[in-house]
Amino acid sequence: MEITFQSEGVEHPSIDEHALSQWIESVAKKHNREIGEISYLFCDDEKILEVNQQYLNHDFYTDIITFDYSEGNMISGDIIISLQTVESNSQMYKTDFQEELHRVIIHGILHLCGQGDLTEEEEKAMRDAENSALKMLFSE
Repeated sequence: MEITFQSEGVEHPSIDEHALSQWIESVAKKHNREIGEISYLFCDDEKILEVNQQYLNHDFYTDIITFDYSEGNMISGDIIISLQTVESNSQMYKTDFQEELHRVIIHGILHLCGQGDLTEEEEKAMRDAENSALKMLFSE
């Protein structure tokens, strides 16, 4: 298992990488998955737009892009997070920045565990899974 956290073009967020890695592993186990190689890249809006355009042919900003390399129950992937969009979302939803960041961090893991969010029903299930995961983090 290896979970890495890197930053490009932004100040690295104030996170406890060891505690986050343990939390991520716990959430994956709850979904009957094991952690393989997970790489997080924290960046700015311009970088995530560039990735969105280059790899997904999407011409818009987003808070997270998840590239899934999972095989069977072993989840692996690259997760790119725009800290600028996380910040604007935390302001829009009137949530704490750290809470919003943790929500987005686990959102990518939930995608790797097979959770979708394209339909209204999937989106509600994703939100429920995020809230459940956040409770695990904040109760530890």
